[in-house]
Formats: sequence, C-alpha cells, structure tokens
Amino acid sequence: MATALITHAACLDHVTPEGHPERVARLEHVLHALQGFDLERLSAPEATDEDLRLCHPQAYIDRIVAAEPKGGAHQLDSDTWMSLGSVAAARRAAGGALLAVDQVMAGAVANAFVATRPPGHHAETETPMGFCLFGNAGLAAKHALERHGLDRVAVLDFDVHHGNGTQDLLWGETRSLFISSHQSPLWPGSGMAEDRGAHDNVLNLTLPPESGGAEMRAAWGPALARLREFDPQLVIMSAGFDAHQDDPLAQLNWGLDDFRWITREICTIAAQTAGGRVVSVLEGGYDLEALAASAKAHVEILMEAGA
Repeated sequence: MATALITHAACLDHVTPEGHPERVARLEHVLHALQGFDLERLSAPEATDEDLRLCHPQAYIDRIVAAEPKGGAHQLDSDTWMSLGSVAAARRAAGGALLAVDQVMAGAVANAFVATRPPGHHAETETPMGFCLFGNAGLAAKHALERHGLDRVAVLDFDVHHGNGTQDLLWGETRSLFISSHQSPLWPGSGMAEDRGAHDNVLNLTLPPESGGAEMRAAWGPALARLREFDPQLVIMSAGFDAHQDDPLAQLNWGLDDFRWITREICTIAAQTAGGRVVSVLEGGYDLEALAASAKAHVEILMEAGA
C-alpha cells in the first residue's frame, strides 16, 4: 500500500516575524524535498471545534480564535505568534493528523506523513507555547481512542525538545503510552525521567547536550522494548528533526542515519503489533537544508515499511 502525504497550502499562511525560526520556508523545503515521491497526496481538512475538544476546552479554542489578528502579527508569548491565517493553518494541522488516523485505520494507506504547520507538541490543554497552538499528535491519539475504538495508542516523540504539550494532553489517559526523547537541559525544561504520567504511561528519555546517535540508540533500546510490551494498535510519531547536528536551536548531533534508524525501529514494532499502522506528524527542525534532508530520509523509511 501507499504512504500518504497530508498537507495544505493554508499552512503557508501562518506567518511569523522576520527571523523567527518557525517560518513558512520550513514547510516549503519539506514539500520540495518530497517532490517526485510516489505518495498518496491528500488535502488536510480543518479540524472542527468538536475535533479540538477531544483535548482542548471550548474556552481555550475560543481564546485562540479571538487572538488572531486582522493584519500584522500578534504575540501570544515570547516564542509563539499568530498572523491572519494562523487559525486556519492550525486547524488544518490538527485536521491533517486526524485524517491520517482515519486513512490508516481504514486501510486506505499503509502509513502517513502529515506535513503541516504550526507544529503541536508543546500546546498544552489550555496553553499555547513553543510555536504551537493545538496539540496535533495528542488530538490524533484521542481521535483514534474515542472515535475508532482503539484500546492502546502510542505516541513517540523524537523532537529535540520535550513534548510537554502531548504529555499534558495524555497524562491521565490510561489507553496511551507517551515516549519522548529530548535534549536536557533545554527549553522547555520539562520531561524528567521521574515524570511517569498518572498511570505510568509516560516515559521520558533525557539526552545530554553534544551527545549523538550512539547515545540516542542506547536510550531508545529499552524504550522500544516498552513499546513492544505495550502492544499498540496504532503508533503516532511526533517527528521533529531539530536533533540534527546542524540545527541552530539545540546541541544534539544526530545525522540522517539516526533518523532513519529510529523511524525504521518504530515501524518494525508497528508492523508486529499494529498491522503497520503509523501516523507521523511534523514537529520541529529549523535548519532548512537539514530539515528537508531529514524529512526525506524519514519518509523514505515510511515508504519502505509500507511497501
């Protein structure tokens, strides 16, 4: 079966100030890198308020909608900005993740890569932060649990920053397993090993600055065993590529083979437990060339796994 690529041009309408690392060019570079790939190309729909309420209260949704400026830029916190078009982009990013779940659960595609922005894994239940407005990966997990009737969904986050938002959204969710590897110390300063979730359903893997692929693989080894033991029916990846050695926002030293390795390992377990059902959602990555190359390598492994 095919691998789906889910995206939408509206995600280019979320415009951040000049010099901001989470910029339109990120998605442009990713999509350019995937030109010519034999992918099932699908348009990301807008998530409805009902969709977003799987993780976020209506008051929060209303607050984000009301914060969108009529022109120029509006700053939500020191890192997170909105422009005219940001709400539609964020709804498409969330809706794309939900569509990816629908597609893999229906067997229409083997797996899916959701290339959208803004990213989502820092958005907490009632707090936008870290460039993120809605919790795309967390929403996808809740969608699979509540609407597709699954009993076990795993969310694996290898972005260089801790997925504090996804952790918050799934903290008390007994049917989920959340695993995050991330540089520590580093913003947002969360994701310590002792943070285990309300039901021992969270596993945080901290990686020291200047560590590389060997340390990453050593940390993920036991975590992958935990994933296999959890026996997920669906695997969702928060695919951030800012652990790349060229990324300007962090100090890990992963190369393309490291992204290939973690993607392949996750897909192998998903093939054994979940019928190969994998949804990958784009998160970070701020060196444009490194991001494009890493996303390309990641999707190549998804295609290999789905063949």
